[in-house]
Amino acid sequence: MSFNTFRPAAVLTVLALVMPAPALAERVGNFMLLDHRGKAHELYYHTDASAVVVMIQGNGCPIVRNAIGDYQALAAEYADRGVEFLMLNANIQDDRASIAAEAEEFGIELPVLVDDTQLVAESLDVVRTAEVFVIDPDGWELVYRGPMHDRITYEHQKPAADNTYLADTLDAMLAGDAVEVASRDAVGCLINFPARNEDHASISYSDTIAPMLKDNCTVCHSPGGIGPWAMTGYDMVRGFAPMIREVVMTQRMPPWHADPHIGQWQGDRSLSEADKRTLVHWIEAGAPRGEGPDPLADVQPISSDWPLGEPDLVIELPAFDVPASGVVDYQFPAVPNPLDHGVWVEAATVIPGDRSVVHHVLVGSSEDYDPNAQEEESVFENYIIGYAPGAESYRMPEGTGVYVAPGGAYQFQMHYTPYGKATTDRTRLGLYFAEETPDNFLRHQVVLDPTIQIDPNDGEHEEAAYHAFPRDAVLYTLFPHSHYRGKASTFELQYPDGRIETLLSVPAYDFNWQRGYDFVEPKKAPAGSRLIHRTVYDNSALNPANPDPSRTVPWGLQSWDEMLYGAFSYAWAEESSDHPIHNQQLSELAQWFGFVDDDMDGRLVWSELPDFMKKRLVQGFKMADANGDGGLDMQEFVALQQRRAQARAEQPGDGEQSSGR
Repeated sequence: MSFNTFRPAAVLTVLALVMPAPALAERVGNFMLLDHRGKAHELYYHTDASAVVVMIQGNGCPIVRNAIGDYQALAAEYADRGVEFLMLNANIQDDRASIAAEAEEFGIELPVLVDDTQLVAESLDVVRTAEVFVIDPDGWELVYRGPMHDRITYEHQKPAADNTYLADTLDAMLAGDAVEVASRDAVGCLINFPARNEDHASISYSDTIAPMLKDNCTVCHSPGGIGPWAMTGYDMVRGFAPMIREVVMTQRMPPWHADPHIGQWQGDRSLSEADKRTLVHWIEAGAPRGEGPDPLADVQPISSDWPLGEPDLVIELPAFDVPASGVVDYQFPAVPNPLDHGVWVEAATVIPGDRSVVHHVLVGSSEDYDPNAQEEESVFENYIIGYAPGAESYRMPEGTGVYVAPGGAYQFQMHYTPYGKATTDRTRLGLYFAEETPDNFLRHQVVLDPTIQIDPNDGEHEEAAYHAFPRDAVLYTLFPHSHYRGKASTFELQYPDGRIETLLSVPAYDFNWQRGYDFVEPKKAPAGSRLIHRTVYDNSALNPANPDPSRTVPWGLQSWDEMLYGAFSYAWAEESSDHPIHNQQLSELAQWFGFVDDDMDGRLVWSELPDFMKKRLVQGFKMADANGDGGLDMQEFVALQQRRAQARAEQPGDGEQSSGR
């Protein structure tokens, strides 16, 4: 979409003087935006708020800069009365980095929502910065728009306001009284909305909209696909157009959850800001058909053939009956490995038996097989592939492969979503083996913490752990995982010099969409660096997926418990298939160290140890502290565990329980 030429400021000012005050919207539609720190905010999340206030912010605007202190003072004053204060930036000349810099310089502590597409601001009929909008969550009606007060105007300020419009509005709402004046002319810097002057009815369905939907949506919304309806032509799209607008505005669709400002990922099906703007504007123009052929008319059912050719081995899962409706718990079937020799897997394909109900599939292998066990974690022990619509096949990174030892089993995590009709699924896994041994092993590990505990009604609980790399590594895939209370997740790489780089941010985590994120360019992790995984949990009643906000939530495999669980795939830079250097024991000890070291200072002190570890180490902790600094570094911790392992070997029968991994 092209922008119109910016009109001179003087012309815009004259136009604004003759414009009537914008009429209030009857209802404010839901939306989700990321703020200047990368945190997700959804308007309708604030159902328990007494009111939601939004001030329009813009970098460089003197009215805003002078109003920030008053606005934040009001936010503090009304915080205990349940009023939510936000800011929103819709300037085409501002971006997240510049907004963050402005916030740092001028002490903006409140979240500034970044409206890159200008769609939210357009829906509110925003004209100027510094205007405030007051929204009543009881019906989501806009009850006031205008200036915060009359203390600030163009090139003039008063010591104190004579009229406190925003405070008066909030006081009336909190008292249950009617708001006397719903709209006032605001002062502030005019915002350029180029798209307001464009003819959205001229957007071509045939040339623009249909190809966009075909490229990004029909992998699910096709006959027999997981989408609840198929995009088989204009009439279907037009009928669902209002719903398409809603899910785009709330970022529920397309289902891609990585922050677009951080990292580049293979298989990214998210819509660009320009595409979102074009699609929503076309819908708001009435979804006109226009001239030209319909590219969606030839959308075909997804083929059930093997896209990579006939596999070397096909594993068929046992039949599973999916009910017509309701919630189906995650299933964890395991199929014994039929091979008596080891193989290198270089590619894999998952073909669901019924694509209408198979939401996602995760596949791995394990050397141990217990037909009576059902463990969620087993799929990540030797991870192979994750299936989601549009990502049926996966080739291992160049020069690597996943080695599957003889025996054991292939482990699966199955997520089914009923769609109104009972059916039976028989998913198949196709494996492709390397004819020659690859150069290197594709390794897998997990950053975890089995000691997490989330307090009742805590809507912003964070847990973190890390995995330290003792030698140079190359990262290929990151996979954040939590359960129904998972709210947001990040992976950070802390370099040996202390510098921290955010590799992946999932600001609005959704348990219903399990996926790994494959780097477009593999990431080098030098020796001495740490991969830090953080997850924020929402155990409040505002989380609609929360099974029980009154419960203290522990670690657990079931979805009503929680996990800090960040899986990743990597290779050792100095390793090769004919010269393996991986030490599984050291890798598991690094995993332990990374969740016990709560303050992440590289030392374990006695107070950080969980009780079950204190009981085991009461005799040896001080002795293991070779340098006498009061804690154990990784080298001392490894030496202690090796001595304890040797002692156990000399005293058979004195076994211990495992860490839970």
